[in-house]
Amino acid sequence: MSNPEGPRIVAPTIDDVETITDRWVELARDQRRHGSTLLASENRSAVREWVARSVVTGELLVARGGEGDGEGGDEETDGTGDEETDGTGDEGDGGKDDEEGDEAVDSGPIVGFVAFSIEREGYERDRTRGVVSNLFVSPSRRSEEIGSALLAAAERELVEAGADAVALEALADNERARSFYADRGYDLHRVELRKEIADGE
Repeated sequence: MSNPEGPRIVAPTIDDVETITDRWVELARDQRRHGSTLLASENRSAVREWVARSVVTGELLVARGGEGDGEGGDEETDGTGDEETDGTGDEGDGGKDDEEGDEAVDSGPIVGFVAFSIEREGYERDRTRGVVSNLFVSPSRRSEEIGSALLAAAERELVEAGADAVALEALADNERARSFYADRGYDLHRVELRKEIADGE
């Protein structure tokens, strides 16, 4: 259960697609400083389609309203569902709310979102993996445990969908993100190595 005086973790509606897309673009732009290869505004159209699809499939949750209501900047994380997922920063727990009165709360500003899905790649594995592809919180709200609440809610949704492990990615340069996830039980599993190739090399 979310803090009744804080943001509520709820499912977004199709009316939220543009707002979530805007947040993703700001997020991707910020992640460039950590070495992300994803372009921001250049991917807006593709991301908007992904957001709309995720709203319909139930693979997105948002944090709405709460103390200090109002639009703000956004927090760090990365990904379109298939690349890096970086940072977010707070502590605590929260949950998806389905109680009466949600309609009023659901019209509040979006101060964070999380995207997740069951991994579907065609290969047989010894476990069912859930993937958290994006986790974002407005910078002005980072001290309110919103990131932790969103992550915990996504984990619960993935467990209900059959996952017995959850995976995510963080850029190596984003120490804050890596520390956030490590504090919440995420262990180092796979390392991606990259080499820049100069012209003619």
